[in-house]
Amino acid sequence: MKTEKPEFFSLRAEIEKAYGYSHAVKIGNSIKVSGAVSMDEEGGPTAVGDFLKQMKNCYSDLEKVLTHYGCTFDNVVVENVFTTDMSAFLEHSGYRNSIYTQQFPTGSWLEVKGLALPEFLIEIELEAHKEN
Repeated sequence: MKTEKPEFFSLRAEIEKAYGYSHAVKIGNSIKVSGAVSMDEEGGPTAVGDFLKQMKNCYSDLEKVLTHYGCTFDNVVVENVFTTDMSAFLEHSGYRNSIYTQQFPTGSWLEVKGLALPEFLIEIELEAHKEN
């Protein structure tokens, strides 16, 4: 059996190093993407207090990671959403229809006490499968 070498990807290398994570890793046809939050290039929160804008910023970063691996949201098989405000997420969850135009992935929606910084209202992580 062939062993696949992991291919790591950093979206914001300095921030990821400071916090101790990689934004994504591809092994074979499987791509695991760390949770995306609404942050600027220096790691500061953006769209503070604006749930929908934070959600859109998360998907924007996730799209950059998927594009790096030659994928789109059509390749996503798992999406986990963590939010500090489930009612706001449910209010804006229809936005996902513009992200997932073919089918929805599996996943979970979880309300949590807090995220990495108190200004973050939502974090979205993905798993994608890339065809050969």
